Amino acid sequence: MPDESKLSDRRMEHIIGSLLRLGVIVAACIVLAGGVFYLVERARVVPHYGSFRGEPAFLEHLTGTLRAAFSLKSEGVIQLGLLVLIAVPIFRVAVSIVAFLVKRDWLYSVVTLVVLGVLLFALLGGKI
Repeated sequence: MPDESKLSDRRMEHIIGSLLRLGVIVAACIVLAGGVFYLVERARVVPHYGSFRGEPAFLEHLTGTLRAAFSLKSEGVIQLGLLVLIAVPIFRVAVSIVAFLVKRDWLYSVVTLVVLGVLLFALLGGKI
């Protein structure tokens, strides 16, 4: 008879792996769609290589990015895809915490919670 905990571990690994794959595929599709929008919008625009323009100010904040993405502005869609790509591993850590809590593995729950805290701290630029 197979060990129930190992079977559960395998299932959880499969679920987490599938979530990671799905998240990366979704992010890639969003970035690809934004790239196509970008090329269509700028098909006849001649680039000016003599001056550098950074990202537009509205993309520096989550609300601006979401507003631009849902308005189908190409830069907003690309930025949204990148944010989804960044969120995938963070979501994976959060799912792992839930899995460890369900299994009542308190040590791994605490360690994974610390990892999530460090990720969020780094992502927010140390402004927590």
